[in-house]
Amino acid sequence: MTTLHIPTIPMIKRPVHPTGIWYWLTTVDHKKIGILYGVTAFINFIIGGIEAILIRVQLAASNADIITPEVYNQLFTMHGTTMIFLAIMPLGAAFFNFVIPLQIGARDVAFPRLNAFSYWVFLAGTLILHISWLLGEAPNAGWFSYAPLTSLAYNPGHGIDFWIVGLQVLGIASLAAAFNFIVTIINMRAPGMTLMKMPLFTWMTFITAILLVLAFPVITVALIELMFDRSFGTNFFFAPAGANPVLWQHLFWVFGHPEVYILILPAMGIISEILPTFSKKPLFGYSTVVLAGVIIAFMGWLVWSHHMFTVGLGPIPNSVFTITTMAIAIPTGIKIFNWLGTLWKGSITFSTPMLYALGFIVTFTIGGISGVMHAMSSSDFQQQDTYFVVAHFHYVLFGGAIMGLFGGIYYWFPKFSGRMFNETSGKIQFWLFFLGQNITFFPMHFVGMDGMPRRIYTYSNEMGWDSLNALQTAGSMLLVISVLVFLHNMVKSWRSGEKAPGDPWDARTLEWSIESPPPEYNFEEIPKVHVVDEWWAQKRGLVAGQVPSGGSGEKSDIHLPQPSFLPLVTSIGILIAGYGLVYSYVVAAVGLSIMMVGVAAWSLEPVNDPD
Repeated sequence: MTTLHIPTIPMIKRPVHPTGIWYWLTTVDHKKIGILYGVTAFINFIIGGIEAILIRVQLAASNADIITPEVYNQLFTMHGTTMIFLAIMPLGAAFFNFVIPLQIGARDVAFPRLNAFSYWVFLAGTLILHISWLLGEAPNAGWFSYAPLTSLAYNPGHGIDFWIVGLQVLGIASLAAAFNFIVTIINMRAPGMTLMKMPLFTWMTFITAILLVLAFPVITVALIELMFDRSFGTNFFFAPAGANPVLWQHLFWVFGHPEVYILILPAMGIISEILPTFSKKPLFGYSTVVLAGVIIAFMGWLVWSHHMFTVGLGPIPNSVFTITTMAIAIPTGIKIFNWLGTLWKGSITFSTPMLYALGFIVTFTIGGISGVMHAMSSSDFQQQDTYFVVAHFHYVLFGGAIMGLFGGIYYWFPKFSGRMFNETSGKIQFWLFFLGQNITFFPMHFVGMDGMPRRIYTYSNEMGWDSLNALQTAGSMLLVISVLVFLHNMVKSWRSGEKAPGDPWDARTLEWSIESPPPEYNFEEIPKVHVVDEWWAQKRGLVAGQVPSGGSGEKSDIHLPQPSFLPLVTSIGILIAGYGLVYSYVVAAVGLSIMMVGVAAWSLEPVNDPD
């Protein structure tokens, strides 16, 4: 029997027990990477919020000139891009990283170094997009960047180039994370945890990861074509040269509408964890909720052209996409009815996570109803490109995705911090948040139906929109106060809050069976699963055995992935290459060289160096 010898490079040493900042730069622990994702994403959320506040201040009164039209275009472009790609998606990824291995009874993800790589590349894409502000050339064509606004003829600066490169880099991070979690969920579940015994959040993560794998190649192709148009004189989208700009819309929305479900499905999974816990009931219709999530993911590919009802596709395509858009409301409605069924006759505790779950149901339902109104092409002709559309997607993405993510932060805060948050501050923050978003976004329906176009820099006082726009700006200030209360609560609680027990909520899933915060190895022994809510059943003696606790202290006999600096090195190469693609191909070559060295060293790095 021959032994396969894998060559190694002697100078490559994996870090052994790093400390301080070096620990965070080299960690491959899924829990620490989840925290890195969460902190970075929330900083981006604040940046995107500042951009939104500047927009609202400009529109608070007619004929305002607080910011220039050029800066305004950059603001609404970067606000949308930041919130979607740099805040909501990575906040979801933060929960994926921290929670999923704990929920499925694993010690880490399938590919720990790839997991670290996905975070550092995400950070690289974030820096590329934000650097554009510092260089005075932020993207200015909207987060959708419709052709021909993105052509060199109409947009000769580098802002669009930063947008293209930044999204390409973020796509690498998303795909790396998606493949990792697909493999993790398929292969690393605890014994006995069949697919239909997985927690709902794990299910929604699995579906989201599949959507990412299928959706991002579409926008990648579109971005490559746009880059070639701008850099090499090709012609994919420029109509005067004989191309078709509608092709960009098709490619973008084939990606863009599944992207909506990439954003909302994790929040649906979070809500599906919170409601049973604080209702003291199993989730009503578990299998139905799972099936509804699968159907939503499938049908998300059949509705993209409802964004294009007004481009002249003709009555037959418009009719088809009207039907499919209305049909996708069915599985979404099923989820809502199942959540309400979970609440029915439950022993409800109105803790802060539960308030956010209930707020999610209310605001997301409003957003869903306005979405059905868009589904009819005839009414969409009036609503298209008005503030009615802005109201709709903010109720879905802010009232839905962000509301759900805030609920998840409060729900799992004791688990990842080991501390309890201040409940009174949490409830105050929720009501400020809930009232603020409704005061901000609900009046948009009325100004939209009155004909106020989206993406306008200013408007005449003769239009009669001043009062409602002033009200919207006042609501946005409530949101600012709410976020400040949240930050104060989280920081103070993390530093000096009451120590959290392993299971402060009397919860149902495996992550609550171990101490808070979890030990590095998660579980002393991999648990065995018998039912959907395994921990709940174990506590009540409904199944035999006991889920092993996480224990405490070092466990030298448990194999854990060792830290590595190569994911960071490789991502630094991608960051330099991305900057070079905008300004200098020589710099790009240097960055690609660093990246390739990192990849080569990665492939030869010992699995674990001895202590």
